[in-house]
Amino acid sequence: MGYAVRVVLVDDQALMRRGLRKLLEIEDGIDVAGEAADGHEALRVVAALRPDVVLVDMRMPGMDGVELITRLAAGQPRAAAIVLSTFDEDDYIFGALRAGAAGYLLKDCSPEDLVSAIHRVARGETVLGSPVAARLVAELRHTAPAATAFRGQELLSAREIEVARMVAAGAANREIATRLFITEGTVKNHVSSVLRKLGLRDRVQLALRVKP
Repeated sequence: MGYAVRVVLVDDQALMRRGLRKLLEIEDGIDVAGEAADGHEALRVVAALRPDVVLVDMRMPGMDGVELITRLAAGQPRAAAIVLSTFDEDDYIFGALRAGAAGYLLKDCSPEDLVSAIHRVARGETVLGSPVAARLVAELRHTAPAATAFRGQELLSAREIEVARMVAAGAANREIATRLFITEGTVKNHVSSVLRKLGLRDRVQLALRVKP
C-alpha cells in the first residue's frame, strides 16, 4: 500500500467526529491520526501528530475555525486545513480562505467529495464545494479589484500586477490574453511568477490577496 494521508478531525461534537472517523477509516489511502474537540486541543494534537490535513469545524467554543486556521498556518504550515461546516455565510468563507484554508466544504457534501477533497488538498490543491465556489466567483466578479496597493505588490512587475488584478476580477487566462494582446502561455507564466513571488498556492489565494 502507498502513502496514506494523515488526517486530524476537529469538531466540538463527538458524534460528528465519530461519524467522520468511521467514514474515513474504511478509505484506502487515508489514516485518521487523531481528533480534537476544540481549537486549543487541536493545536496540541496537530503539533504532536504532524498530519497532512486537518478537518476544521467553524463554530467551536473558545476558538473559532478562522482563528485556528490562522494559527495553524503560522505554526504548522505543512498541515492543510479543510473547513467542514454547516455555515456558508460570506464571513466564514472569506475569513477561512484568507486565514489560509485549503478547502471549504459544507457538511451535506457527499462522502466521495470529502474523500476526494482530502486527497486533492494533500497534493497542494484548493478545493471548494460547489455552493462555496459559486459564492466566491460571484463576489470576485461583483467587486472590481481596487486600485490601491496590495501586500507584496512591490515584488511584481507592472505587467504582473495587471495580470494579478485581472485574476482577482475573475478573468480566465484566455480572457486576460485577449485583453492584453499576449498569448495564453505568457499569461500562465505571469500567473506562475506572481504566485511564486507572493508565496501563494493558487489563483484563489491570489484573488483573495488582491481583492480588498
